[in-house]
Amino acid sequence: MPLIMPVRGIAPEIPSDCFVAENATIVGDVVMGSECSVWFNAVVRGDVNSIRMGDRVNVQDGACIHCTYQKAATTIGSNVSIGHHALVHGCTVEDNVLIGMGAIVMDRVHIGSGSIIAAGAVVLEDTQVPPGTIFAGVPAKKVKDISQELLVGEVGRIAKNYVLYSSWFKED
Repeated sequence: MPLIMPVRGIAPEIPSDCFVAENATIVGDVVMGSECSVWFNAVVRGDVNSIRMGDRVNVQDGACIHCTYQKAATTIGSNVSIGHHALVHGCTVEDNVLIGMGAIVMDRVHIGSGSIIAAGAVVLEDTQVPPGTIFAGVPAKKVKDISQELLVGEVGRIAKNYVLYSSWFKED
């Protein structure tokens, strides 16, 4: 059974069409949209501030979503993929975004819609990622604008695939 528990009287809100892996952790002030998935060893920790997730967000294996007490909530739009072992902390992520494996997104970052944060990137505090861009490196910088083909072919495909993958775990 996943660890799903209230903190200070506030319990996570998880729609019935979401998938939460057996060893995932979701605590506190977390509100998830429809068709989301939280995978093995992932942590969504709304203990010190709120976490809001749109529809079809996938939080892949070992990823961590957190926030900062009294300073930075975390807001994640729809069709967002958060790669394996990524850390998303106290920031805003708009719709149709891919955050690559092992990336770190710090407090008060704002990631515009239709963007990609490359695997292993470190997006420093207060960074503004314009819509439709790819950021990579340490610290992360804009490397190019994203093409419509890449947006649909990768960002859209991954979000859609994770809805499919989660359905496999619901079959009995």
